[in-house]
Amino acid sequence: MISPQLAAEIRRLYTVEGWRRHTIARHLGLHHSTVGRALGRAGLLPPEEPRRRRSMLDPYVAFIRESFERYPDLPVAELYEMARRRGYPGGPDQFRHRIALLGLRPRKAPEAFLQLRTLPGEQAQVDWAYFSDRPVEGGRRRLWAFVMVLSYSRLFYLRFFYDARMPSFLTGHVEAFAFFGGIARTLLYDNLKSAVLERRGSAIRFHPRLLELADHYGFDPRPVAPGRGNEKGRVERAIRYLRTSFFPLRRTWSLEALNRDALEWCRGRASQRGWPQDRRRSVDQAYREERGHLLALPAESFPCHERLVAHLRRSPYVRFDANRYSVPHDRVQRSLTVLADLDRLRIFDRQELVAEHARCWDKGQVLEDPQHLADLWKSKRKARVHRGQDRLLRAVPRAQELLSALARRQRHLATAVARLLRLLEAFGAEELQAAVAEALDQGSPHPETVRLVLDRRRRQRKAKPPIAIELPDDPRIKNLVVKPHRLADYDPPQDES
Repeated sequence: MISPQLAAEIRRLYTVEGWRRHTIARHLGLHHSTVGRALGRAGLLPPEEPRRRRSMLDPYVAFIRESFERYPDLPVAELYEMARRRGYPGGPDQFRHRIALLGLRPRKAPEAFLQLRTLPGEQAQVDWAYFSDRPVEGGRRRLWAFVMVLSYSRLFYLRFFYDARMPSFLTGHVEAFAFFGGIARTLLYDNLKSAVLERRGSAIRFHPRLLELADHYGFDPRPVAPGRGNEKGRVERAIRYLRTSFFPLRRTWSLEALNRDALEWCRGRASQRGWPQDRRRSVDQAYREERGHLLALPAESFPCHERLVAHLRRSPYVRFDANRYSVPHDRVQRSLTVLADLDRLRIFDRQELVAEHARCWDKGQVLEDPQHLADLWKSKRKARVHRGQDRLLRAVPRAQELLSALARRQRHLATAVARLLRLLEAFGAEELQAAVAEALDQGSPHPETVRLVLDRRRRQRKAKPPIAIELPDDPRIKNLVVKPHRLADYDPPQDES
């Protein structure tokens, strides 16, 4: 860029003095193209047509033009493959660039959008937003955010989940309605599978669980038109806002901490931002106006569990969401019904509840009910042995080294496992783990060495010795009542004389 004074001097020298462009450039210390542009902007020079370099696409222009005339909607990717088969040597990016410069395909006219306004309590918009992959025990899980926005006041609700399955989708609705204190009359969705299973023009097949939710709360589910993301621009802007204002500072937080802070953020900072329709008011003030227009909440919340049928074989475990959950051993070789929500997993055999577990969001984990294992131990002796060893190794991983050393010395492993399990019950996993480590470090891998180490550590802590009382499983002994005798009966008889 040159100054206005220098541009005026160039024009004076050209028009008044009659200097040529190269003379002006040499006199003023400028490039001749700079002088030419200054004169061209003043209309003193005719515009020069740019010299176009030859392109490897030139031999194919006639073919491309003819193809566009025959197939106006032909994708450029398909046209590139057709030209490549005919000998075009260039790459796809260069091909697209040259097609755009040639202007062979007319561009769509820019489309103007009306600013949509809604009445208070009339509409809310719903969407999922993917954020990142999170490491969990045994693998990784995707972090999703459920977002619902009241279209009038722009107040939104945010909840993070480790999946985007139907129970999470329903739970997000139920918690959002409770957060707003009511329900909008219409809920607007993108064409996501949680809402719309199939669409053929105006014929729409909603997910049956979403229809049950809509019937329970009395709202009208409505999907936007395909390719019309502007119709749900409020929720899109809300997602963009939380990506820039909420998530960056909390990227490494746990799921519980994220949801706890998200709820506070929605009630605090997000609700105090300016209302787009009137910056003199806040979103919270607009929401207070809208709240009275929302539909009332029903007396009971909608059940958000997931239902599926699990077919058991010989192993008494139900596989669900990358984990295994134990069931009673007498329920194998049959089909069981699983009802899962975000917090717990219930397993039914027809109408009978046979197992209940806390929901695990890790991967590859085995969740067991101790009673299930106890029943299995009683039913099969071999199962008791294997389960005892598995229980020992779960509590004390280094016990595997001790058992391997005993096996090399030809020792009886079942007896060693039984003795170590008794020590585990008497002293606890932490003490047994320290004693096993010390026995291995001393080069004496034997249960008796472990017991001696435990006794020494107990004496150092000045703790009382554990007393284990084991009675035979015989009711004649367990229910036996011993009556104490009078001590006077043992005194020697006294001489009355």
